[in-house]
Amino acid sequence: MPSDLTDRIARVRERVDHAATAAGRRPADVRLMLATKTQDAETVLAAVAAATELAAGRGDDGPVLIGENRVQELVAKAPALADLVAAGRLDVHMIGSLQRNKINQMLPTVTGLAGVDRLSLAQAVAQRCVRDGRTLDVMVQVNVSGESSKSGAAPSDAADLASAVAALDGLHLTGFMTIGANTSDEAQVRAGFARLREIRDEVVASGAPGTADARELSMGMSTDLELAVAEGATIVRVGTAVFGERPPA
Repeated sequence: MPSDLTDRIARVRERVDHAATAAGRRPADVRLMLATKTQDAETVLAAVAAATELAAGRGDDGPVLIGENRVQELVAKAPALADLVAAGRLDVHMIGSLQRNKINQMLPTVTGLAGVDRLSLAQAVAQRCVRDGRTLDVMVQVNVSGESSKSGAAPSDAADLASAVAALDGLHLTGFMTIGANTSDEAQVRAGFARLREIRDEVVASGAPGTADARELSMGMSTDLELAVAEGATIVRVGTAVFGERPPA
């Protein structure tokens, strides 16, 4: 476990704040998601405690936000996180591609799903949410870079997918997420983030049922969060800058 989690989270928060200010935005409008992939429950709890303390010092009493990529890890950590989630002190999002056969394992723990990249998945999740009498916050994942290694709907299909998802009972469309292009060309990375913002604006302006709240933009990670904030990110997902390099898969 990193011994300086508080300092690491504080430094990331400073980066976000500086980027927001430089873009003429309010730092409070950008939320930090701790990407907890490969981290054990003890480390996650320590990070949540550090983030809570730092947020309180900023006058922010909202829940800490974490993101999990793997359902099996989520399930393993769920008992340790359950009390914080129940108390409204922690939001847990599933991020990235999700297999339909993992939906039932995921649902009891998550407060949001940020990886809807196809209508069939959204329909399957919606069906189970209706069965359970709940509504789940979801984001549509868009592959703005077009890289085959990344999941997500094509930008040309994203608006139609979002409208279809928003119309489903059991789901609450809150916005869009993407992973920036894997390149050192900052202009290319930033253009991808700008494209997601344009998709968001198009969907919200459409007036289609269920799209009015689809204002979140989850984009930007440890290496490119400043570019994402400049283009309107409302959530940045940070793992390496907080927890250090992950072990090889």
